[in-house]
Amino acid sequence: MTTTMDPTTSETVEPGQRSRRPGRPKRPAQPRRKPRRVRPPAPTTPPGTAENTAAVLSSTFTMIAIVCLWAAVQMLFLSSVSQNRAQDLLYDQLRHEMAGATAPLGPVVPVGDPVALITIPSIGLEQVVVEGTASGDLLVGPGHRRDTALPGQVGSSVVYGRAATYGGPFADLTKLAPGDKIEVAMGQGRKVFRVKDVRRAGDPLPQPVAEGGARLTLVTAEGSGRLGALAPQSVVYVDADAKKGFPAPSGRAPAVPQSEQSMEGDTSALPLLALCLALLLAVTLGVIAARQRWSTALVWVVATPLVIALSWATTDVVMRLLPNLI
Repeated sequence: MTTTMDPTTSETVEPGQRSRRPGRPKRPAQPRRKPRRVRPPAPTTPPGTAENTAAVLSSTFTMIAIVCLWAAVQMLFLSSVSQNRAQDLLYDQLRHEMAGATAPLGPVVPVGDPVALITIPSIGLEQVVVEGTASGDLLVGPGHRRDTALPGQVGSSVVYGRAATYGGPFADLTKLAPGDKIEVAMGQGRKVFRVKDVRRAGDPLPQPVAEGGARLTLVTAEGSGRLGALAPQSVVYVDADAKKGFPAPSGRAPAVPQSEQSMEGDTSALPLLALCLALLLAVTLGVIAARQRWSTALVWVVATPLVIALSWATTDVVMRLLPNLI
């Protein structure tokens, strides 16, 4: 019988026996730990939320800044451009009507139609007068109060004009002195008036106009300080008389609504203002959505003309709500 030596274990292996290879030592059993309580993950901000919020705020504040800045610039400066354009169109219309003997003579004239041309050489004024004295009517020029005779006709005629905004046609009315000439051209011909007095609220009223004569009263606002006309403190009246006036047809309105009286606004423009503000809000939302897909510069290049046009229309509507003489 032979024995063999297992080289891996250095043990003697008898014939018919298997050699045992040493196994890995077993680790001692460790006590089981209680499973840890897993906390739900804290909510995280979705990617891009901060950028979207910044874009919304930026677009909103930019839109508000454009609207406010444009409203101020338009009210003080650019409104005169639109008023001058409107005066050119009204002058052509009145000239053609006078040439064709179709100019209005009263007593009822559609609101907004031209009724006369007033010229005051001493202050360089030449303005077409339209029918109506509501704040919206005076955006294009001086307005004739509908419950008075037309300028140049027998009796008293009252014309309102703005002092500061939309060209401020009556801004220099207080510079007139007694004896200054006021020329009026209308459908019945031309009349020359002479200034009698410049008065404020509380001053004595002038004597009634002579029989067969014509009186023209120009009305505007007055304030103190450099921008006093934007916050007027009183109403100014300039009375001028002509010895003889043109015949005035009967049947004119006995009174005018409150919106057509001096220093009054027109609250009927509120629905239109709501529409303009809704359109501005829609454009703002459109700008915010567009900035998510296209570059900021491209979006504002496209949107700015639309915003300016809406701001212009909105400012015109706002002016209808403000006093008609500023």
